[in-house]
Amino acid sequence: MPITLYNKPNRQMLSEMAIKSELTEDESYKLCVKADALRLANMFKEAVPKYLRSIFCKRDNADAYYGLALSYKGLQNYDKAIETLETALSYKDDDFAIFYELGICHLMNGTPCPAIKCLIRSIQLNPDNLNAQVQLALAHELVGEQEMALMIYQRIIEVAPDFLKAYKHKAALLMSLDEYKDASTVFNQILKVKPSYSKAFLGIGICFDKLKRSVDAMRYYKKFIENKPDSSHVPFVESRLFNLKRSRPKQTNFSLVTNPISV
Repeated sequence: MPITLYNKPNRQMLSEMAIKSELTEDESYKLCVKADALRLANMFKEAVPKYLRSIFCKRDNADAYYGLALSYKGLQNYDKAIETLETALSYKDDDFAIFYELGICHLMNGTPCPAIKCLIRSIQLNPDNLNAQVQLALAHELVGEQEMALMIYQRIIEVAPDFLKAYKHKAALLMSLDEYKDASTVFNQILKVKPSYSKAFLGIGICFDKLKRSVDAMRYYKKFIENKPDSSHVPFVESRLFNLKRSRPKQTNFSLVTNPISV
């Protein structure tokens, strides 16, 4: 029965409305859980309608909006993902995970400027999220602020010296800037943290190769092949080894024995 000025709700009506609301919330929760399971199994297309039904049952279900956005992200529909995450923020504006995913979606959508704002907010809410800091540095790279990116990578390394991702991105950025000497130093730092990381040998080899230090380049190229003989990079490395060996100047043998002077 609809509630009007002439039909004020009594206790029984209010109780029935409360029960119906509880049932709706419970149904929304169950649908969201099922949708989460589908999304975690990478069944993004199947998860979307369940999230929508969950939201239909409870319009302010921020978790359902968040899961729906991640499903759109999995389907590479970044516009819808961004729109849905912004809706989720209208119900839950202090969730670092929502800001983080919003920043990631902006990066994937080719809009690094709003990504920077979202990632900064995510870090403010959760300063321990190192992945958010790395993504922030990448966003600065995309807008041409390489110095800022390098500063962020270095700060992460100082705070979390075992976090390899920061070293890798810093070394890659330095190589893109033709700073091969500094890049080789970062690769050496990686080997101190993880001696088995074979790509560091490759990185050092390439840096020395670019610096025209062929003997050192060959040494590290060989180390890379020894540590990762099944790598897809091996053909390139073998080709460089062959060319470096061929281009090395041939040594001339000088004899110390001269013809004696006849007396």
